[in-house]
Amino acid sequence: MQIVIADDDPVARRLAEFALSTCGAYVTCVEDGEAAFRLMCSRTGPMLVLLDRMMPRMDGVDVARRAKSAKGLPPLYILMVTSIGRPEDIADGLEGGADDYIVKPFNQQELLARARVGLRMLGLQKNLAKRVAELEEALQNVRTLRGLLPMCAYCKRIRVDEEYWQQVEGYISEHTDATFTHGICPSCFPTILDQENADPRR
Repeated sequence: MQIVIADDDPVARRLAEFALSTCGAYVTCVEDGEAAFRLMCSRTGPMLVLLDRMMPRMDGVDVARRAKSAKGLPPLYILMVTSIGRPEDIADGLEGGADDYIVKPFNQQELLARARVGLRMLGLQKNLAKRVAELEEALQNVRTLRGLLPMCAYCKRIRVDEEYWQQVEGYISEHTDATFTHGICPSCFPTILDQENADPRR
């Protein structure tokens, strides 16, 4: 997990960095909205961003809106921090893409608690994305099994590659969660019985 603190006030940055130093995540500080946006768009893992609303070069609400609209990136949690505490401003920030809001001057313990909530949410999203990927892989395996499989007409082995043939049950066991039990079907039972009776060793 990575935490980014984006604030043009050096005192606020230092206080936030100190408050979040026990989160167990790598903390990076930037001074303007453009720098924050670049970090958010280049993330390779889940990221929590402490985002000041009023910053030079790009407003915090604009940063949040543009970052949340970016596709194909890891989970992002935005905690907007500002001295503007009017209800309409808070609503504007949340509608713009912020996941939570805290007003300056903030209590460090409250900031830490809200950041930990954000980190838990990122962890849940990461685990959910992992499960979705596993399900998609399983579905792809099922689709593969529905395709055309080259099978020997005599021994019923499946051709896995140009030089290797595998028993059907082995192939299915490797590509699905299916397990096999063995028995004798009604059509084969008379033949097996005749073979058993004809065996001279009996």
